[in-house]
Amino acid sequence: MSGAGNWSDAMGEAITLAQSSDAPHGENPRVGCVIVDASGAIVGRGYHRGAGTPHAEVAALADAGERALGATAVVTLEPCAHTGRTGPCTAALLAAGITGVVFAQADPTPQAGGGAQVLRAAGLDVIAGVRVDEAARINTAWTFAAMHLRPMVTWKVAVSLDGRVAGPDGGPTAITGAAARALVHELRADVDAIVVGTGTALVDDPSLTVRVPGREIANPPLRVVVGSRPIPPDAHVLDDAAPSLLIDESNPAVLLSDLYQRGIRHVLLEGGPTLASAFLSAHVIDRVEWYVAPILLGAGPVALPGVDGASLVGVDVTDVSVVGEDVRIVGHVRYEGSEA
Repeated sequence: MSGAGNWSDAMGEAITLAQSSDAPHGENPRVGCVIVDASGAIVGRGYHRGAGTPHAEVAALADAGERALGATAVVTLEPCAHTGRTGPCTAALLAAGITGVVFAQADPTPQAGGGAQVLRAAGLDVIAGVRVDEAARINTAWTFAAMHLRPMVTWKVAVSLDGRVAGPDGGPTAITGAAARALVHELRADVDAIVVGTGTALVDDPSLTVRVPGREIANPPLRVVVGSRPIPPDAHVLDDAAPSLLIDESNPAVLLSDLYQRGIRHVLLEGGPTLASAFLSAHVIDRVEWYVAPILLGAGPVALPGVDGASLVGVDVTDVSVVGEDVRIVGHVRYEGSEA
């Protein structure tokens, strides 16, 4: 089997498959696989369609049939070596007569990792790390959750130029424009849960649904309302447009542990200043999408009224862009001296 550089195109095909519209986010990684015969032709394609369905390698092997004998499997994630809801992919590859495996990202989980070692021990040629950065971006939240045993948290907030999130009366305030709101719906489509506090649910009565023109959302994110105040049964967040969860838990770490056990791997925090301050004080905000609108409100609640240890927080900015009339800042949160 030739070197890593010769497998780039095939890996690109696998990466495209991993991002198929019906490849869901969530508890399982998004994985694509192609089977390449000795002539370099792709003879099988497959991707993972969610928990309980065949893994990408198994789907690609089924597509290839007998043509898999003597071929190479090119897969975006290291083949698993454990039995869960389905059997180990390493066993399936060996049974099909695959003679080589090329993968991008190593599996970070202790229960499923180690597949490359199993395959090498069985005599297969194995190449790792082909287009790894591109493949890893497909599963950023899943990888984070696997390493930290809690969901990754993205905090989305929209503020005026003077840092306000609402007007003087504290009620619902349209801050950003239509283009920014459309981007937020794209973000919602890529997460597993949207979290707000009871204050936001009562004052704003948000739907917290995903509305992207031309895009069907088969598995809408879970709507989570945190707090002890009762929510009226006719609140939008309790309708049948998406699943909902009411939870009375003041400790963000405990809340995230609960959501992790429910299969949530990426949380979008859309709550108000109180909830955001609690999450940031607990060092469990990992990523921010901060929208700044060209308006001055003069009075009203600010995005962060007070954060314990705020001097320890920094943001490594990865993107700044103009969205309509607003400015969007994206970055990863850095907690100095913390493992969070």
